[in-house]
Amino acid sequence: MTINDISKLLNCEVLNCADKLESEVHTACGSDMMSDVLAYVKDQAVLLTGLLNPQVVRTAEMMDIICIVFVRGKSPDTAVIDLATEKGIVILSTKERMFEACGKLYTEMNKGKTL
Repeated sequence: MTINDISKLLNCEVLNCADKLESEVHTACGSDMMSDVLAYVKDQAVLLTGLLNPQVVRTAEMMDIICIVFVRGKSPDTAVIDLATEKGIVILSTKERMFEACGKLYTEMNKGKTL
């Protein structure tokens, strides 16, 4: 699944790095606790969160997360977007709540797989 697929699935607004939308995503994580993200996330992931601070981008950078989706219609300030752009991390914003967004991603990412 690509970042562009995720953007369409969740009706996202693309806030930066539009040139990276064809990057492949292998897994996803939804959390507002960056300690959980540090403990469980794998590389080439997308992070869904409601937190808007720069630590989200710093955590994403450490964990090789290539895309952050801000849920519930939240949009980070310019400093956070600029930091993510500098690090090459795509920022999306969706009006979806975290539960629904994670459910849609889980369903789409596991289509055709025997669970």
